[in-house]
Amino acid sequence: MNIWRRFNQTETLEQRLSNEAVRLRKEAQGTPPGIQRERLIRRARQAETASRMTEWLTSPGLQPPK
Repeated sequence: MNIWRRFNQTETLEQRLSNEAVRLRKEAQGTPPGIQRERLIRRARQAETASRMTEWLTSPGLQPPK
């Protein structure tokens, strides 16, 4: 019995990370200033950075980011 489940992704990792960043930023806009808002913004930045890094790592020629 195989306990690992596989999922076919309909979006690329970069798209999923980018969408998550947008969702987190929208959620942060509706959150009052404070620790929770800062956490949401930090997670959005992390998702954006991960998306750019993944895009760079999978690009042909591995050109350094600008």
